[in-house]
Amino acid sequence: MNHDYTTDEPGRDELRAMRGPVVVEFGAPWCPWCQGAQPLIAQAFEGHETLAHYKIEDGKGRPLGRSFGVKLWPTLIFLRDGEEMARRVRPESAETIREALAQIITAE
Repeated sequence: MNHDYTTDEPGRDELRAMRGPVVVEFGAPWCPWCQGAQPLIAQAFEGHETLAHYKIEDGKGRPLGRSFGVKLWPTLIFLRDGEEMARRVRPESAETIREALAQIITAE
């Protein structure tokens, strides 16, 4: 699990080409919703430390978030072989994140 947001975002085509499970998290380091969700995300990722996790700082003019239709933070997009399998917006429990993780991991 990545702990810091980055502005160095992959392209949408790059994400589509990735094989296996990938989680893309959109948010911002100053966002209180994002800060509040971090313990839940960390809890849900326990045991999945090697899972590809892109933590993208989103905002005005950021093309990747717009291409996914992100409107609220944090938004977690769960991909399997480049295809969106699940999405969690402002998750309120680790369990809902685990459920989405299961959708992309159990297919391995």
